[in-house]
Amino acid sequence: MGLFSKDIKTMDDLFVHTLRDIYYAEKKIAKSLPDMIEKASDPQLKADFQKHLSETEGHILRVEEVFKMHGVEAKAVTCPAIDGIVDEAEEISGEVADKQVLDAALIAAAQAVEHYEMTRYGTLIAWAKLLGRPDCASVLAKNLEEEKATDAKLTKLAEARVNLHAAE
Repeated sequence: MGLFSKDIKTMDDLFVHTLRDIYYAEKKIAKSLPDMIEKASDPQLKADFQKHLSETEGHILRVEEVFKMHGVEAKAVTCPAIDGIVDEAEEISGEVADKQVLDAALIAAAQAVEHYEMTRYGTLIAWAKLLGRPDCASVLAKNLEEEKATDAKLTKLAEARVNLHAAE
């Protein structure tokens, strides 16, 4: 089902489709984070990625909870956007030999992922409220807050240390 699929006829259909999109994205992220953890050389970056892997596993469970609350099957639809972001991150990280520059690239890639997730969760929360599902919105809001916190931590780490070391 593509974004403009004829299968999407109602706001509820759009909500479910987008929920399936973020479900796919979270699962894809959970699969790619271990590689990012392995590639990172900065100890704090490794720790932040490890923490976010654990959070991402929780995000998957919360999205599954929203599917259940909403009475629809928990299944994913391919998300070309997250595939592209992850593919680009893998391509760039494979080309960077300097470990400090690689750490900066990993943060940039992770933030691209975070920003995508934040847009999806923000939209889903707004639509859940519109559809009279504040219960679903509150569960999704937990994921959004964790995504924002991760993005802020990555920015702080990049600005305080990683980008400076990469520029040396």
